[in-house]
Amino acid sequence: MAKLLITGGAGFLGYHLAHHFAQYGVQIALLDVAPYDESEYSTGTEFYNADVRDREAVRQVFQKAQPQWVIHGAAALPLWKREDIFSTNVQGTRVVLEEAFRAGVERVAHVSSTAVYGVPIKHPIEETDPMVGVGPYGESKIRAEQVCEEFRQQGHIVPIIRPKTFIGQARLGVFQILYDWVESGARIPMIGNGRNRYQLLEVTDLAEAYYRALTVEPDKANHTFNIGAERFQTVREDIQALCDFAGSGARPMGTPAWLVKPVLRLLEILKLSPLYKWVYATADKDSFVSVEKAKTLLGWSARYSNADALIRSYEWYLEHASGLEVGTGVTHRVAWEQGALRLFKWLLGGRKKPARSLKASGR
Repeated sequence: MAKLLITGGAGFLGYHLAHHFAQYGVQIALLDVAPYDESEYSTGTEFYNADVRDREAVRQVFQKAQPQWVIHGAAALPLWKREDIFSTNVQGTRVVLEEAFRAGVERVAHVSSTAVYGVPIKHPIEETDPMVGVGPYGESKIRAEQVCEEFRQQGHIVPIIRPKTFIGQARLGVFQILYDWVESGARIPMIGNGRNRYQLLEVTDLAEAYYRALTVEPDKANHTFNIGAERFQTVREDIQALCDFAGSGARPMGTPAWLVKPVLRLLEILKLSPLYKWVYATADKDSFVSVEKAKTLLGWSARYSNADALIRSYEWYLEHASGLEVGTGVTHRVAWEQGALRLFKWLLGGRKKPARSLKASGR
């Protein structure tokens, strides 16, 4: 039986990767600095707590787990401190790759991001297009890919996947704010007129891409791949599809980007909004990638459209809203505290909902 170690295993992507690979009969081991809810995972899953920057701890995990494959998903998100972003995303990647191949791992698939492209000037974006990172997170992801390339040059198999923003069951973070506003029947402000096309990705489609990257022939796997939905409309149309499904009276509303972006920047600086620059700076721009390379080499295709992904994630939110944790914006598996955005929600017609049991969380 093949065995997979997932770094960042307690996070949103790690959770879905663990379930997806278990369906193929793969034994799962998880590594994360965060605590686990072990009841969420399949029987037989192994749990290890370690920081990917801690070489000795990572080495011990590999000695105990002895995986055949690794998916390296542990990363610091954009709202982390700059020094933690670089130490986790760059140095942590080097530590994992060195210790993985020292332990005899066959392949390490890396979780990168389309943030490496910055704000591109052409679409669809292809894997060979220039990488211009926006902010510490985008810059760190470029440097992490450079580390992966070093190991490829040494003869190792290191597939790199650059996913679009992925959502699905248990995805909260900034999307929980959207779902909360939709459920309450508020008008949903878009930055700009919403006529731009912004590609998303359903997380199980992403998990399947990783399965294929770890199981196809080595010469087909050892590349860099964009992954995103194949069916998507404009931002306005995709949000409208979600609003129509919700039936709450919510509807998308355009706003002047030149005014909204400075306001959001000010609220971010004052720590009155959880939205960070990468979220609002690109929200009114086209953003979609070509997935032809993944289709050709991996034999991969997307099952879900943007609208499908939003609706599936919203359905999960409705079923679990009463027990959501409220956090500080450093993980996608907790509901972010909305801060000043709650006032805007009220101004835009959001109905007051019954009080919920929201548990405070710092994770």
